[in-house]
Amino acid sequence: MSQQQTAPAPAAELRGRAETVRRLKAGQAQLAKLTVQQLDAQLPWYRSMEPADRQWVSVVATSGISSFVDWYRDPQTPLRMVLDIFRSAPRELVRAVSLQQTLQLLRVVVQVVEERVPDLARAPEQAELKDAVLVYSREIAFAAADVYARAAEARGSWDARLEAMVVDALVRGDSVDELASRSAAFGWQSQGQVAVVLGRAPRRSAHKSIDEIRRAARKWAEDVLVGIHDDRLLIVLGGAEDVDQAAEALSHFYGPSHVVVGPVVASLAEAGTSAASALWALRTASAWQSTPRPVHADALLPERAIAGDEAAVDALIDRYHAPLAAGSGNLLETVASYLDHGGSLEATGRALQVHPNTVRYRLKKITELVGLDPTQPRPSFVIRIALVFGRLSAVGQLSSGHKQTPGS
Repeated sequence: MSQQQTAPAPAAELRGRAETVRRLKAGQAQLAKLTVQQLDAQLPWYRSMEPADRQWVSVVATSGISSFVDWYRDPQTPLRMVLDIFRSAPRELVRAVSLQQTLQLLRVVVQVVEERVPDLARAPEQAELKDAVLVYSREIAFAAADVYARAAEARGSWDARLEAMVVDALVRGDSVDELASRSAAFGWQSQGQVAVVLGRAPRRSAHKSIDEIRRAARKWAEDVLVGIHDDRLLIVLGGAEDVDQAAEALSHFYGPSHVVVGPVVASLAEAGTSAASALWALRTASAWQSTPRPVHADALLPERAIAGDEAAVDALIDRYHAPLAAGSGNLLETVASYLDHGGSLEATGRALQVHPNTVRYRLKKITELVGLDPTQPRPSFVIRIALVFGRLSAVGQLSSGHKQTPGS
């Protein structure tokens, strides 16, 4: 059986199409004008746009009409050859309108053309023209969806680069102004407090994708930033209601080493402070044999101070030594003597020439004042180191010009 061949269109049909094309070309300017009028009448988002964006959307709409006329004149032309309306400036289109708005725009164009079909084609050709409008509008919709999908991929790659730049800036300790600029470019939305969670990146065999970590972190925070810098995985949580719970839930994404929660700060622009504390804590966490996981960076103030973190030195002095020195009742002298005498109430009382119950009372006052109980092992160590740096500061033996970077 021979293959069926498409019969050539009758001459009358060709003449009818040619007449419709002539009318389309003649009415093209009017169609464009009516389309812009209907966009303004039907689409609130179009009315509220900036003049430059309105002009650009109008160009897209009128280009669509022009492209349809060209295609209708020669239906053998592949649609993909004329569907370049959105490809001419996809970045501008995506910036100006969403995909949903683009489809709304397309519906308005189709509506305008369909309403004008009686003027654009004679009765025998009107059904064919309507069908052609529907076919073309469907292809335009597919083209628009493809453009937006490609733009989303490109935007995802750009966002990933911006995210990596912010992570790098946090680790480097860039200024608040520089971080504010970078976070604005990244599109950080949260207005809540920010905390940095830091640890070693997992081994390659256990490595999770950044997207997977980000999705998990978003369950705990309003906004999230995730990145790997050298061998460290950094998660920034913005607006998290419970940072401790979040860090606990996310700790399995890190390697088998320590996980540190940096101090909470007011904004992403100030997150460099949280990151710096976390970096120092991660560097020195192994010095505390029973470091919890996760651990707060401030729980490692003694180790950080000994390693050279001047912010930790200042924190120890401000939080513990200074209040004890300023307090009444010989609190500083009492706790120093108590620690020097191995935690013995009796030996401390003899050294201070007071009753052991007086020593016990003063230790209770010390706990209330600084929030650490000197009768417990870890708190007593923290207080002892704070007293050491406090004494050195008091006699001018702490230099202020030897800052080190936490990553050194």
